[in-house]
Amino acid sequence: MNKIRTAVLIFAMCLLNIIAFAQSMNNQTEDSTDFMRSEGKLYVVMAVVITIVLGIFIYLVNLDKKISKLEKK
Repeated sequence: MNKIRTAVLIFAMCLLNIIAFAQSMNNQTEDSTDFMRSEGKLYVVMAVVITIVLGIFIYLVNLDKKISKLEKK
Protein backbone atom coordinates (compact mmCIF):
# COMPACT_ATOMS: atom_id res chain seq x y z
CA MET A 1 0.00 0.00 0.00
CA ASN A 2 2.92 2.30 0.69
CA LYS A 3 4.17 1.79 -2.87
CA ILE A 4 0.83 2.90 -4.25
CA ARG A 5 0.89 6.10 -2.21
CA THR A 6 4.41 6.81 -3.38
CA ALA A 7 3.41 6.21 -7.00
CA VAL A 8 0.42 8.54 -6.66
CA LEU A 9 2.59 11.24 -5.10
CA ILE A 10 5.20 10.98 -7.85
CA PHE A 11 2.48 11.06 -10.51
CA ALA A 12 0.90 14.17 -8.97
CA MET A 13 4.25 15.94 -8.79
CA CYS A 14 4.99 15.13 -12.43
CA LEU A 15 1.57 16.38 -13.47
CA LEU A 16 2.03 19.64 -11.58
CA ASN A 17 5.48 20.05 -13.13
CA ILE A 18 4.06 19.61 -16.63
CA ILE A 19 1.31 22.14 -15.98
CA ALA A 20 3.79 24.68 -14.58
CA PHE A 21 6.11 24.18 -17.55
CA ALA A 22 3.23 24.64 -19.98
CA GLN A 23 2.30 27.92 -18.32
CA SER A 24 5.86 29.26 -18.61
CA MET A 25 5.85 28.60 -22.36
CA ASN A 26 2.73 30.72 -22.80
CA ASN A 27 4.58 33.54 -24.61
CA GLN A 28 5.70 31.26 -27.43
CA THR A 29 2.27 29.85 -28.21
CA GLU A 30 0.19 32.82 -27.18
CA ASP A 31 -1.73 33.13 -30.46
CA SER A 32 -2.98 29.55 -30.52
CA THR A 33 -4.05 29.45 -26.87
CA ASP A 34 -5.59 32.90 -26.61
CA PHE A 35 -8.66 31.80 -28.52
CA MET A 36 -9.06 28.63 -26.42
CA ARG A 37 -8.50 30.54 -23.19
CA SER A 38 -10.87 33.37 -24.12
CA GLU A 39 -13.62 30.88 -24.86
CA GLY A 40 -12.83 28.89 -21.70
CA LYS A 41 -12.32 25.71 -23.71
CA LEU A 42 -8.71 25.22 -22.69
CA TYR A 43 -9.69 24.57 -19.09
CA VAL A 44 -12.43 22.18 -20.16
CA VAL A 45 -9.93 20.19 -22.23
CA MET A 46 -7.48 20.08 -19.32
CA ALA A 47 -10.24 18.95 -16.94
CA VAL A 48 -11.30 16.16 -19.31
CA VAL A 49 -7.73 14.94 -19.79
CA ILE A 50 -7.03 14.94 -16.05
CA THR A 51 -10.31 13.13 -15.39
CA ILE A 52 -9.48 10.42 -17.94
CA VAL A 53 -5.96 9.93 -16.59
CA LEU A 54 -7.19 9.73 -13.00
CA GLY A 55 -9.91 7.29 -14.03
CA ILE A 56 -7.37 5.02 -15.71
CA PHE A 57 -5.09 5.23 -12.68
CA ILE A 58 -7.90 4.38 -10.25
CA TYR A 59 -8.96 1.48 -12.48
CA LEU A 60 -5.41 0.10 -12.49
CA VAL A 61 -5.12 0.39 -8.70
CA ASN A 62 -8.42 -1.46 -8.24
CA LEU A 63 -7.34 -4.11 -10.73
CA ASP A 64 -4.06 -4.55 -8.86
CA LYS A 65 -5.95 -5.03 -5.60
CA LYS A 66 -8.19 -7.69 -7.17
CA ILE A 67 -5.22 -9.52 -8.69
CA SER A 68 -3.35 -9.43 -5.36
CA LYS A 69 -6.42 -10.83 -3.61
CA LEU A 70 -6.65 -13.68 -6.15
CA GLU A 71 -2.93 -14.41 -5.83
CA LYS A 72 -3.28 -14.80 -2.05
CA LYS A 73 -6.00 -17.42 -2.52
